[in-house]
Amino acid sequence: MEKRLTRGAGILLPISSLPSPYGIGTFGKAAYEFADKLKKAGQTYWQVLPIGPTSYGDSPYQSFSTFAGNPYFIDLEMLIEEGILKKESADTADWGQSEDDIDYSKIYENRFEILREAFSNFKGNEDYNVFVEENSSWIEDYALFMACKEHFGQREWLLWDDDIKTREPAAIKHYSEMLGDKIEFWKFIQFKFYSQWRSLKKYVNGKGIKIIGDIPIYVALDSSDVWANPGQYQLDNNLKPVDVAGCPPDIFSDYGQKWGNPLYNWEIMEKDGFKWWKKRMASAAGMYDVIRIDHFIGMAKYYAIPADGVPSEGEYRLGPGRKLTDAIDEAISGTAQIIAEDLGVAMPEAKKLLKETGYPGMKVLEFAFDGNCNNEYLPHNYDKNYVVYSGTHDNETLMGYFQSLGSKSAKYMQAYTGCHEEEELAKGIIKLAYASVADTAIIQMQDILLKDNKARINLPSTIGQNWRWRLKEGEFNSKEIEELFNLADIYYRLPEIVYRKRAYEERRAEQSRKGIRKAKGKRIEKGKRTERSRKKGNRKRKA
Repeated sequence: MEKRLTRGAGILLPISSLPSPYGIGTFGKAAYEFADKLKKAGQTYWQVLPIGPTSYGDSPYQSFSTFAGNPYFIDLEMLIEEGILKKESADTADWGQSEDDIDYSKIYENRFEILREAFSNFKGNEDYNVFVEENSSWIEDYALFMACKEHFGQREWLLWDDDIKTREPAAIKHYSEMLGDKIEFWKFIQFKFYSQWRSLKKYVNGKGIKIIGDIPIYVALDSSDVWANPGQYQLDNNLKPVDVAGCPPDIFSDYGQKWGNPLYNWEIMEKDGFKWWKKRMASAAGMYDVIRIDHFIGMAKYYAIPADGVPSEGEYRLGPGRKLTDAIDEAISGTAQIIAEDLGVAMPEAKKLLKETGYPGMKVLEFAFDGNCNNEYLPHNYDKNYVVYSGTHDNETLMGYFQSLGSKSAKYMQAYTGCHEEEELAKGIIKLAYASVADTAIIQMQDILLKDNKARINLPSTIGQNWRWRLKEGEFNSKEIEELFNLADIYYRLPEIVYRKRAYEERRAEQSRKGIRKAKGKRIEKGKRTERSRKKGNRKRKA
């Protein structure tokens, strides 16, 4: 399996951030138009954030299922065209008042009511039956899980009645029968999600663009994954986590981060050959062309925080390392590639694992300018097998970042880039990414549009104002598209097909030039022969 990515460039834009008349980005018209613009801009990659169903806090990194898709991304206009949803129903609902902001409370209040209307008009078909059958290994548990959450007032599964909480066979049978219609609704949701996503992905791939998907290393506690497989996690006898995932204080946060995800029971997972992980990665490989594994370092060494403690009280423990990555390679061989998010606290175990796997790691330019010329995030220190970003979803936008820089860092950045004004600096940083030897350069859309921190996607360890920014209709047009194309052309990041086409056209042009010269030469030679023949004929007549 080829581990290195094709040299190219791409844009990070979550599905949720696409324009839409219905409050949040979807797999609809705007997504297809964005793919068209990516091609015009000479891009090779479109990176999205996780596309699973979100739970409390709306974070795509806290999902009800690692296999299911987000119902919010189902395009309502497509359901209208299909004839199972009335346009007036979608148009009269309150989706919020802002073009560039997602009002999740409005989306939550209205989206499911609309989808239930579509479900009531859906009669089922063979495609639906095949989908349910092919995905039975996860969709049965997921649909029952979501139906039970409704039944128990959206409470997490640890607060359900004991019999269904512990998945007693009689309880599974009882709730499956009692909640049959609700279960079918959640299966319908996934059918529509996957149908629309696969159509979009086919279109994007047809434009010569690969989709980079993102998967969190951990799953949410309140998820069908944990409820259906509690033995795979470090839980106590009451099914509650003893320790939870997070990271110590670092460049992202002085406090550290306490994510609250249950930790894997790696010993148990290893005994069955990491079966769940293989299933998870095979599913992701069917969804994306490239899979970015968030917090990859946790596979080498993970941070365990007491469930009732703070990040500073945690400790590092050895992860499965190469045993797991070998299982991943086996699961996705020939179907997808990996990006390893290796940011955070530097540790030899993680660096060793990254080198052994051959996966490309990550570089972030917002981490580069501390004045130290040996900083590993400076472009002159890169190797080729990396993906360079202006910033990630956890960072400030470039324009916001400049406001928070100290004078030492600002002066070093100005000297390094040769730029001084903020807009000039932002474009200079993007140019550095494109000019670097790193195989792949990914730029956040907010940075391309020179947005300030009002467009920031996420501020780690906070809840309420994250994951909300949206691209407005009419933004990202010819000016930005032309600038990106020129950068990609200058630094050999255009899709390979562009270079092959150019070479072909140049050969044809050269052949044409040679043909003209040859034809001209033949005409001249023919003219000479004709003239010689005429003179010879004249001599014979005179004789």
